[in-house]
Amino acid sequence: MDDAIRFDDRGLAPCVVQDWTTGEVLTLAYTNAQALARTRETGELHLWSRSRDELWHKGATSGNVQKVRALRYDCDADAVLALVEPAGPACHTGERTCFHQGEVAERAPHEALPSLERTIAARRAAGDTGASYTARLLADPGFIGEKVQEEAEEVARAARQESDERVAEEAADVLYHLEVLLASRGLALADAERVLNGRARR
Repeated sequence: MDDAIRFDDRGLAPCVVQDWTTGEVLTLAYTNAQALARTRETGELHLWSRSRDELWHKGATSGNVQKVRALRYDCDADAVLALVEPAGPACHTGERTCFHQGEVAERAPHEALPSLERTIAARRAAGDTGASYTARLLADPGFIGEKVQEEAEEVARAARQESDERVAEEAADVLYHLEVLLASRGLALADAERVLNGRARR
């Protein structure tokens, strides 16, 4: 694959870095043949720093390295997509993604479940069952199962006799409670998604 990349006259190609699990875009950087080779050798993302004009091991200083799960390139073979498992924030500011400025008030649909998963993890860590419904659910696995069943019945009922808006609302309730149930078992939505990928017909 690496031989197919069409680097520019400086020997560089843009590299979009995307979270393997959530699909969130983490940063945009640059790579070259040396960085790609080092990435292949180590399994961790290496890039080329244009400002320092040197090879850059992403996260080497902060500890927030990025394990590379796949490298892809675009239809013109002049840009690389690195799918990574980040060990921590991708941005030097401490933000999860470098793209945390601009029009960020409204979340894109694909951001909903990863954000919810992080909120559930925070509620679990806080453990304040008096203030948090999520924490109360996490403290009672049997109750979570009952709520998933209850919400599934409600979305099925809505599908039979209510509006599309109500179906969407009830489906959101199912997804929330399902994410809490998964978290209570030490699982994530990605675990279920991996099962779906395994079932996909080629």
